[in-house]
Amino acid sequence: MAPPPGSGGDFDQGETVIKNAVLVLPCLLACGLAVPAMAAEIRMQSPVPFSESSIIADNVKAECRLDARLAEFVSQHAAMFGNQILLTAEAPDTAEGAVLQMEIVDAQSSGNAFTGHHKVTSVRGVLFKDGTRVGGFTARRISRGGFGGGFKGSCSVLGRTIDVIGEDVGQWLAAPVDGAKLGDL
Repeated sequence: MAPPPGSGGDFDQGETVIKNAVLVLPCLLACGLAVPAMAAEIRMQSPVPFSESSIIADNVKAECRLDARLAEFVSQHAAMFGNQILLTAEAPDTAEGAVLQMEIVDAQSSGNAFTGHHKVTSVRGVLFKDGTRVGGFTARRISRGGFGGGFKGSCSVLGRTIDVIGEDVGQWLAAPVDGAKLGDL
């Protein structure tokens, strides 16, 4: 007669450990292999400059602080992918170390809480390593305000676009690809 289920009986518990290890080990290895490609200290100017060719309303530039907030969001999100962003007041020299040059190309703020928000932000960036161009990207995000958008101001909704662009760039820095189109492109 066979031992009742769950009693341990003739079942070797070492077998259970081995089976679990066989199932869990590949997952652990996969997580370990997801280490960022750069995993470096990257210098970046803060605030991020607006492109000379950009046509962005002065009130958006003055009131929304997109330039400073973008640098903060890139720094915050890059850390989640293993890169440390060192913010500098001036544009860092690309000849030494890793440097991310970014510029805000466009920020459109149409609509409002009553008629509905339609906000768009676009940025460009290039990553250098010891003077050599590693790759570049263009990123754009669009927001209509999300949940509770009718209770948010224009700068808050534009801030949502900058936050997600910061996440897009942080992820791109982990495995940079030249010519990448990030976000809503």
